Amino acid sequence: MSVDPIRTRRLELVSMSPSFMGALLDGRREEAVSLLGAELPEGWPDEHDERFLRMRLEQMGRDPEAQQWLVRATVLPGPPRQMIGHAGFHGPPGSNGPGRPDAVEIGYSIFEGHRGQGLATETAAALVDWAHCERGIHHFVASASPDNAASLAIIRKLGFIQTGDQWDDEDGLELVFQLERN
Repeated sequence: MSVDPIRTRRLELVSMSPSFMGALLDGRREEAVSLLGAELPEGWPDEHDERFLRMRLEQMGRDPEAQQWLVRATVLPGPPRQMIGHAGFHGPPGSNGPGRPDAVEIGYSIFEGHRGQGLATETAAALVDWAHCERGIHHFVASASPDNAASLAIIRKLGFIQTGDQWDDEDGLELVFQLERN
């Protein structure tokens, strides 16, 4: 499935295809770089991101249409084109902590060395705008650890309001936030 990139002022959010993830997870790094069209950070993916990518690859295997909602590489256009993080939704509408059938849950990560420049905020805002304008989504969910001050600041800057908390088996206690866009 071909998924168009989402472009912002400074970034491109490029869909990580099953072919890309398969090559990367199988140790075919050069092939993965070619498929993504961007350089990958040294040492990435780590063990945590490998589990994450395997989970997303399994989701796409069950539902190829989910690719448009799932993980995208956050790319600095360069030259050279460079992957500096990843972002996406937990899945199509309905795949969110509170279980709302009309909502999508956002997630994002910017790698060390690129943080503190507003890139995560730009990435998250672009995803919300894309889902709202291109797919008609009006309800968004985000969650973050109570100790993750940077992520909490981004969520609040985008207008999300805390509505509760939840337990994540991998990350522990998370605060849950929601945003309505008309």
